Amino acid sequence: MMASRSLPITKEMVWQAYGKVKRSNGSAGVDEQTIAAFDRDLSGNLYKLWNRLRSGSYFPPAVKEVEIPKGEGKIRKLGIPTVSDRIAQMVVKDYLEPTIEPIFHPNSFGYRPGKSALQAVEQARQNCWDLDWAVDLDIQSFFDDIDHELLLKAVKRHTTEKWVLLYIKRWLTAPIQKEQQLQARTKGTPQGGVISPLLANLFLHYSFDKWMQLRYPEVRFERYADDIVLHFRTQKESLFILNRIQERFSACKLKVHPEKTKVVYCKDKKRDKSEHPVVSFDFLGFTFKARQCRKKTNNHVFYSFTPAISTKSKVKIGNAIKARNLRRRITDNFEIFATELNPQIRGWITYYGKFRKSELRQVFHQLNKRLTNWIKDKYKLNIRRAVARNKALAKANPKLFVHWEHGILP
Repeated sequence: MMASRSLPITKEMVWQAYGKVKRSNGSAGVDEQTIAAFDRDLSGNLYKLWNRLRSGSYFPPAVKEVEIPKGEGKIRKLGIPTVSDRIAQMVVKDYLEPTIEPIFHPNSFGYRPGKSALQAVEQARQNCWDLDWAVDLDIQSFFDDIDHELLLKAVKRHTTEKWVLLYIKRWLTAPIQKEQQLQARTKGTPQGGVISPLLANLFLHYSFDKWMQLRYPEVRFERYADDIVLHFRTQKESLFILNRIQERFSACKLKVHPEKTKVVYCKDKKRDKSEHPVVSFDFLGFTFKARQCRKKTNNHVFYSFTPAISTKSKVKIGNAIKARNLRRRITDNFEIFATELNPQIRGWITYYGKFRKSELRQVFHQLNKRLTNWIKDKYKLNIRRAVARNKALAKANPKLFVHWEHGILP
């Protein structure tokens, strides 16, 4: 515990942190307390948290582990802090981020103000057009393997505030609750924590971004958290620098995934001389590969190495729609479905429709089929009449569903 004097944490800092946590919502932690439950005694809960934070007596509870399916039978482990702990983390994040953010590399796009995944995809597209070779770099179990000593060393370069270091240490070592068992942590920072993305970016800034900037400033790359793509003129250059990166990561107690990391030939109509077996890669939900394109000026067809929604992303959207179980909800109606689905549909189209929006047609045609089947069951029609009725509904109210507005009609 720290000295008896109060720490420079004000009620305003806690209140502002609470506002940000509330806007982002989020699941309950190990105490099962939701934001709504926290709000029932908002003043008391915030005062108690502030009092403990400023006295140095705040100790984070265990982090709830939740497994999220990634597809292909794989899972991603998320660590969900309690509401109070998310607010406490936000207090420290808000204090530390303005100091750290300005030093980050411009090619780091993940979890940063004014940066986005789509910007990273756009830059990757341009770099794939310019350079023939890419490395799709995967860090094995990055969030689980971050070395605490190296991370705290990086934090100390940007703050001398002992209370900031104190609480970061406590968050790094807070146990994980998996089912009914507590598991101690000696390395890593859980995905799902409020301060974890900032700490992860800081770790990779020194272990990768800054190192690349000093050693190989001519190499182009995009990094979104631990997703990294690098671009090269030749295969020889890509293999050489990939070996150096492996050595660098090993020194930083990280490991390049031997199976997921790959050297890619950005093959298209003009670049078809290599027999390299890998000619595509996935990045942030998009698959980059050679695709048939058409010039708007003269309708000329050509092939370009460009991104579009990946198969995994299509499956993910399909599963989200399937989970709504529309066909069995006979007592509901299209207006209810639209209210539920439209925010998601809008988000999918805004993101995945940024590049080759036509690739989304397959996904939303499946949704249209589900709506047709609902009509078929509710009104006991044959499939031909159900299709006709769905088309008539879309014609009468083309703005009911967002994908109908975009011309993906039944």
